[in-house]
Amino acid sequence: MQTQTINLMEIAPGVRHSFQVIRFGTPGTGPKAYLQAALHADEVPAILVAQALKRKLQALETSGQLCGEIVLVPYANPVGMTQQLLGQHQGRFDLRDGGNFNRHYSDVTSQVATMVGTQLGADADQNAVLIRDGLRKAVSALSAQHLVQDMKNRLLQLAVDSDVVLDLHCDHEAVMHLYALTPQRELAAELGALLGAEAILLATESGDSPFDEACSRPWYELQRQFPDKPVPQGCFSATIELRGESDTSHELAEQDAGAIVEFLRRRGLLLGDVPALPAPRCQPTLLSGSEPITAPRAGVVVFHKRPGDRVEAGDVIADLVDASTGAVEAVRCRSGGVLYARGGARWALPGKRLGKVAGTSLARTGKLLSP
Repeated sequence: MQTQTINLMEIAPGVRHSFQVIRFGTPGTGPKAYLQAALHADEVPAILVAQALKRKLQALETSGQLCGEIVLVPYANPVGMTQQLLGQHQGRFDLRDGGNFNRHYSDVTSQVATMVGTQLGADADQNAVLIRDGLRKAVSALSAQHLVQDMKNRLLQLAVDSDVVLDLHCDHEAVMHLYALTPQRELAAELGALLGAEAILLATESGDSPFDEACSRPWYELQRQFPDKPVPQGCFSATIELRGESDTSHELAEQDAGAIVEFLRRRGLLLGDVPALPAPRCQPTLLSGSEPITAPRAGVVVFHKRPGDRVEAGDVIADLVDASTGAVEAVRCRSGGVLYARGGARWALPGKRLGKVAGTSLARTGKLLSP
């Protein structure tokens, strides 16, 4: 195990942020996995899972079970870790400009296509080597005008040539769920079964280029640009939502880290027997079919459903109680499915997102992720 410190650009004299990179195994000896925690810096269960992963991976490396390279970033967002506003941690959005820390990562597909297009041949493995080299060169050439862009570029440089990328997050109040690309349905279902996910949400493009898609979508887009060449889907990436913000326990962290280790073993990064998959708790559904439940007006939120509850179209998810009159208005879902996440606040203004249902009857378009 080797530990590296990455220093980000100085934002003012004497003010500099840095993050830690922990490396296991030997580059070039097998597949590569990249794992990062708390890109939304207030989603701290991910940090606990990262520390459990560090212990497990160190023990596996010591016992000679690593077959490739694993890169772990135990806290991916030192900028967001420092942001406090009126005593509240603000780790999802950059207070400088309101930007989401998990949006607008650079899409280097066009640069890579230019670099490798004339070199691609009939050998899929050799094409993968060319594309990985192109991805590394393209992200190394990225420039940054401000601190957060520098941080995003550095994280992408660490991850973009990986075979597996797992971005560890959580929601406000939620059950285990994850997001992945539609073409990688089978691997997403495998990861979901190991984690005990109760929703697996797939999209070919969710909108605004989150981190995981910046790593995997270039392969998908290159397949489309060069249909006559064997271009593999060389990177499986997923955003893992580790339940809710308050779900910080050592037991859950050990359980989740163990599931991730088993997924890495199944991907050829670790030696050892591969046990049968647990029975899945859900089947993957399209992210476009998920339903955001929003408040039509202001009121006190009284939930009728908990994360993990199965719902039918028309079920009451919550009541809104008017602060002036005491009138109660029921907020219902339009689709059946599972309520996989709900908001943590109990006061809502109009348009406030109260919850999310993984369903199959809706077909949303445009930007599919929450802000």
